[in-house]
Amino acid sequence: MGLRSLSNPVSSFKDPYASTGLDAHAPKPHLIAVEYLVIAAGGGGGWGNGGGGGAGGYRTNYTSSDPVSTPKISGGGGAVESGYTVALGSVIPLYIGGGGEGGSEPAGNTDSTDGGDSKFGDITSAGGGAGGTSPAGAPARNGESGGSGGGSAYMPGPGPSTGGEGTANQGYDGASVSGPHSHGAGGGGAGGAGSAPAPKGGPGGDGVWSDITGSAVQRGGGGGGGKDNPGTAGSGGAGGGGAGKAAAGTATNGTANTGGGGGGGGGGSGVTNSVGGDGGSGYIVIRISNSYSASFSGATTSTITSVPGYNIYSVTAAPPTSTVTFS
Repeated sequence: MGLRSLSNPVSSFKDPYASTGLDAHAPKPHLIAVEYLVIAAGGGGGWGNGGGGGAGGYRTNYTSSDPVSTPKISGGGGAVESGYTVALGSVIPLYIGGGGEGGSEPAGNTDSTDGGDSKFGDITSAGGGAGGTSPAGAPARNGESGGSGGGSAYMPGPGPSTGGEGTANQGYDGASVSGPHSHGAGGGGAGGAGSAPAPKGGPGGDGVWSDITGSAVQRGGGGGGGKDNPGTAGSGGAGGGGAGKAAAGTATNGTANTGGGGGGGGGGSGVTNSVGGDGGSGYIVIRISNSYSASFSGATTSTITSVPGYNIYSVTAAPPTSTVTFS
């Protein structure tokens, strides 16, 4: 209770806990520092000289050491993010996005789809944008925006289309294409934009390196663009991007747990089975002092203890109901 003056019955000081019911002597939450890498899933590649899917958004507050190339960055050329703390005993939501589906000509001319978001606490990475499509007899579909943008597609008739935009500090734009050559553009990567070097299919943008797990790994490559027959399709961006496909058949999927974009499907006279590659699933890494530990509910994880002084948790799958608790 507040102190009272001997000569005045009215309180001289206000008790800050009197009206709130809070205990002034209750222990404050114990906060610990967490380093993270949160990658969303890649977008699916388009069909019909399709654009490559964009890589999933890439966010990290971990500064890699040598030999990871300088500068040390997050996605989209952004600076490594600021420190992040969590309270011991608190239940933190997390989930990992699934890869977007590649577009398909034989299955009802299905459009490609964006990759799913990934989340750890209030850190959300946006799914990669779907690759564009250039269907005969219909307007071209642009590459979609996302963590990194999907590449566009071109054929005479449908006309040119534009690549999707990446998200600031997560990933780069997909490339745009125009005539006269029929081809798809590369999807954006976490570390670089897609490109469209006509008459070939465009390469996907490269991903970003990180050694948060103790080993340097590149992730977040964009998907390569497809190409008319004959021709050369675009390569997938380094770091899990799927390669595009020339002529008939299915383009390459983005690599699982890299957020890589799917490759764009091919095209050409008589081609009726142009299929874009699926995007790669997302990925989360959590790194804390080995004085503490993390327990997960609903997620598929493994613990890496090869780095002295740290517990590192690799999360490869987590539905939206998943959580992590630190102790």
